[in-house]
Amino acid sequence: MNNFTITVPATSANLGPGFDSVGIALTKYASFHCEPSDAWHFIVPEADRAFIPAGTDNLVYQAASFTAREYGQKELTPCVVTSSNEVPVSRGLGSSSTAVVAGIELANQLLGLDLSEQEKVVVACKIEGHPDNVAPAICGGIVIAHYDYDVPKYVKLTNGVQSLQWLTVVPDFHLKTEEARDLLPKHFSYKEAVYASSTGNVLVAALAQHDWKLAGEMMEKDRFHQVYRSPLLPDFAPVSKALKTAGSAGTYVSGAGPTMIGLFEELEEKEVEELRSVFPHLHFESLRTDTEGVRVEVHAHQEVSEA
Repeated sequence: MNNFTITVPATSANLGPGFDSVGIALTKYASFHCEPSDAWHFIVPEADRAFIPAGTDNLVYQAASFTAREYGQKELTPCVVTSSNEVPVSRGLGSSSTAVVAGIELANQLLGLDLSEQEKVVVACKIEGHPDNVAPAICGGIVIAHYDYDVPKYVKLTNGVQSLQWLTVVPDFHLKTEEARDLLPKHFSYKEAVYASSTGNVLVAALAQHDWKLAGEMMEKDRFHQVYRSPLLPDFAPVSKALKTAGSAGTYVSGAGPTMIGLFEELEEKEVEELRSVFPHLHFESLRTDTEGVRVEVHAHQEVSEA
């Protein structure tokens, strides 16, 4: 078996009112180099070792095993998987989705399943329960998706999105999705549901029409989650104001947080440096839209000749 490397982009979900249904792939990556071995072992970057296990309880293996069972397979060739990770854990940038998608691709490669994009999304949704992060990690671009415990339906937007800049603002603390989800209301009034839904509809239409100003406006009108989660983010209001001054179309809470993201059509590095000087405790990074999604590089086996 040849060695191979799986690379998965970070993702940002919700984009405001696109709750559990809209996500974007970003130019920040987690890579997993896979080599055959006698037993499964995951070599994790030192910074992540407190959060990511090294054995078969690793999410990459769990996703690979699930995929194998979905396709009637029981055994996976053991591998040593060495990961390098630019995606911070539990910060709202899809770290768990990178592992799930890597696991699906790992099984795809080991078992020769030749899975289509749609088939990968189906398996990923079965594992995650919703498509907002896993779909763009697989497909790339901006993905609008629906999943009702059946075959997911999704639309991928890639044309014209490469030029956008997504300024990630990452606080130095973790926020688990389960904790952030517990803050959300169990019920909406009919009037509130219509308002929240219509805002999401216009967001999607604006993204499709490349009306970035309107998209940013809709991001900030979300009623599904940001109003409930923002109290966990003391910097959300001042950061949103500062990004608006710098020219952002809108700012939103990425996924469950705590990362905040501003959408820019143009952003110069000097403006980012100014923001860093105002908020030295936050990490600012300008990213682009990844339009490729998960990818695999196969390394041909090379025989080593004896001298």
